[in-house]
Amino acid sequence: MQELHDAPLAPLTTFRLGGPATRLITATTDAEVVAAVREADDTGTPLLLIGGGSNLVIGDKGFDGTALRIATTGFVLDGTRLELAAGEVWTDAVARSVEAGLAGIECLAGIPGSAGATPIQNVGAYGQEVSSTITEVVAYDRTARETVTLTNAECAFSYRHSRFKADPDRYVVLRVRFRLEDAEGLSAPIRYAETARVLGVGPGDRVPLAAARETVLGLRSGKGMVLDPEDHDTWSAGSFFTNPILNDEEFAAFHARVEDRLGAGTVPPAYPAGDGHTKTSAAWLIDKSGFTKGYGSGPARISTKHTLALTNRGEATTEDLLALAREVVAGVHEAFGITLVNEPVTVGVRL
Repeated sequence: MQELHDAPLAPLTTFRLGGPATRLITATTDAEVVAAVREADDTGTPLLLIGGGSNLVIGDKGFDGTALRIATTGFVLDGTRLELAAGEVWTDAVARSVEAGLAGIECLAGIPGSAGATPIQNVGAYGQEVSSTITEVVAYDRTARETVTLTNAECAFSYRHSRFKADPDRYVVLRVRFRLEDAEGLSAPIRYAETARVLGVGPGDRVPLAAARETVLGLRSGKGMVLDPEDHDTWSAGSFFTNPILNDEEFAAFHARVEDRLGAGTVPPAYPAGDGHTKTSAAWLIDKSGFTKGYGSGPARISTKHTLALTNRGEATTEDLLALAREVVAGVHEAFGITLVNEPVTVGVRL
């Protein structure tokens, strides 16, 4: 294990923000991860887990404790079964699964971060979520002080949520296991309307795996959602807010406010989200509240490519970012009565 003191954390995050950690440990094996976690627990030392750093907002004062960077490696393919070490780069894992001719995660191409983070957020995009292919998650249980294997059902997946996110201090993901599909070189059925339109197919159709992956990468790049060190629109956490899910009463009240603000007959985005619930678009809410692409005059601004991404233009602090986020939350609530919820995890700060 590598150990550093007073170590900068900003370079380990896609926002490139945040102060230093008292101590930074880089673990390259599961055993090293478990040993570092146990040491922190035994000594009562605060512990921060870092994978790809794509979902972290760290305060300017940094982290007073041990930051554990999980840099484990392992890509094991057995038929349609795939096992990834938590530290595997997710975009590389997707590319390798497509090269192997296996479907199920091809539309999750280009999402930054590590494999171990995917079950925590139940990462999803363009009509796919990891919960549809994950079979098991191997994790260290800090309460039981043992390594456990959780089935898909035991992970309690829901929209951008899981058992791991609900109890963030209990589990440390070590391995993620997937069951993919051999569809003779074709993708899983295309579920996302935008993807289907660009591919020139209907929803539910299948296309060559490589075509699905390349199309998603193109769509994400156009929205600044594929990491590029030269493009400040990608100095972000991707989508900063989750799409609100409203019950029938809440959606009716929201629809009425939309018509009051934007005119009778205006229909907001609406997607089925389970019995009696509807999901609407956070990006649409932000835009219609007056926060357009490129909004802001300081070092933290809304992306010039997508209203759902808040970005560091190069000289921002975490407080700059949070000030912008709070402005957006307040503006959307005033306009439509909906309170947006941040998707990235905050460390040492609150929205």
